Amino acid sequence: MSIENNNLPPGSPPPPGGQGGPGQPNKEGTFSQEFRHQPVSARVPEKLAEGVLSTGVLVLDGPNEFVLDFMQALTRPFRVASRVVLTPAVMEQFVAAVRDNIARYEQRFGGIPPLPKPPTDRRPTLQEIYDEFKLPEEQMSGNYANAVMVGHSASEFFFDFITNFYPTSAVSSRVFLSAPQMPRLLDAVTVAFQRFQQRIQQMRQGGQNPNQPPNPPQQPPPQG
Repeated sequence: MSIENNNLPPGSPPPPGGQGGPGQPNKEGTFSQEFRHQPVSARVPEKLAEGVLSTGVLVLDGPNEFVLDFMQALTRPFRVASRVVLTPAVMEQFVAAVRDNIARYEQRFGGIPPLPKPPTDRRPTLQEIYDEFKLPEEQMSGNYANAVMVGHSASEFFFDFITNFYPTSAVSSRVFLSAPQMPRLLDAVTVAFQRFQQRIQQMRQGGQNPNQPPNPPQQPPPQG
C-alpha cells in the first residue's frame, strides 16, 4: 500500500482562500488526500466468512453500474442471497477473471458438465423473476465492490467481492457457485457488458450524455 504524497514543496505559498492543500487539513478541520491502495489481502468480516451458496445469477446493467443478484432457490421462499454492485471498470475485470478461471479449471479438471436446459425457451420478465424471489431488506441497496477475487476447487467457484478503501481492504460479499453454473454466469456477464458498451457507443455517436437516466429495464441476460 502506498499513499500519494500531495504535500506542497517547502516555501510554497498556501492555496488561495486560506484552505489547506491536498494532504493538509483546512481551517474547518476537514482532510483530503489521494491514496493508491494495493492490498496483498483483504480482511474478511466474521459475519461474511462462511459466504453464501448461489444457484443462479441475474445481471442488471444501468448507466453507471452493474447489479449482480445471486439467487438461492434451495428452499422456500426463493431469495436473493447477495446483491453486489460493480462499476463498469470492475465489471470488465470481473468478466475477464471469470473467463480466465473457467479456462484454468478446464485445463486441470476437464470440461464443465452442462446444466439441463430450461423446460421452455420463454424467458421470464424482470417482474416475474422478482415476484418469485424474495429480496430481503438488508440486500436492497446491495454490497459495493471495487475489486474482485475469483478462485475455484474441483467442484465449485468462489467470489470475494472487495472494497479497497484506506486503511484496510475488506470483503463486502463472499459467494459460492457450483462449477456447472459457471458457463451460464460467463454468458450473462459477457452479454450485459457488451450491451453496456454498445449503449455507450450509441449515445456518444448520437451526442447524448452516457450518464443520463436509463431507459426502462430491458430483458435481462440469461440467468446463471
